[in-house]
Amino acid sequence: MESACGSSHRFERVEVPEIFSPAKLTKNLRVTGIRSDGMHELESDMVSLSFGDTLELDDGDQLEIVNAMGGLVWFEDALKRIPTDESNLVARALRLLGEKARVRLLKRIPPGSGLGGGSSNAAAILRYFEGAESDAEAPLLGADVPFCLRGGRAVVRGIGEVLEPLEYQFETFVLLLSPFGVSTQEVYRHYDLMKRDAEGGANDLERAALSCEARLVRSRKVLRTLSGEEPILAGSGSTYFISGTFEHLELSASPVVAEGFRYADITVDGSCYRLIETSTLPELT
Repeated sequence: MESACGSSHRFERVEVPEIFSPAKLTKNLRVTGIRSDGMHELESDMVSLSFGDTLELDDGDQLEIVNAMGGLVWFEDALKRIPTDESNLVARALRLLGEKARVRLLKRIPPGSGLGGGSSNAAAILRYFEGAESDAEAPLLGADVPFCLRGGRAVVRGIGEVLEPLEYQFETFVLLLSPFGVSTQEVYRHYDLMKRDAEGGANDLERAALSCEARLVRSRKVLRTLSGEEPILAGSGSTYFISGTFEHLELSASPVVAEGFRYADITVDGSCYRLIETSTLPELT
């Protein structure tokens, strides 16, 4: 399989390469301005998590998306809506590099959750084929891809292209995955329609996200009730989080232990949520 640069990558039949694609957590977010092209400039603290997706690569030219967690109808339905054609960020990353591969994407990060699943998947492709040398390609694929390529912990500015790496700190978080996603485009549209005063919270986009998706009010209440703490919205998605572990929560069932994280499913007023206990990772490249 020849690349545009003349190099080739062959995949061992005995052992298919597996690439971890960690979720990214936006711990706080400030909107610092709007550019003339309408893009919003931000300042955020981001970290990579031990919870994420896995990509299996082999010879071929196909993208398959697999539910790697199971147990939730809404998650299975959400995965069916992820495109597997050339519009998918994995396919776009391969095309940008002039590479081809059969990719089996084991999904754990829900679409629209604000955890950067698609961006992290694209970054995993860049990292596998080119490593740190793909810094120039990363911004072409999306605002979160430059951070997801490097990983670790950083202050991210501009539209995601300016990174200030920070020293690694081990931290733990509990994420509440909601049974729905939130459109980033719609959140920013609502933000622009609203009076853009300082929010006073950790995330300047939360008020716009709540305006865009009313069910977020219930998600925030569920995690607040379980933890006794005020949750923070992750980026422009549907995930709320707190610092800590499952030991800080009142859970009726024992969590399931997975590689790098633990999870537990709960039902509140007929809605199913997934709780994830995860920790931070150092830089990936």
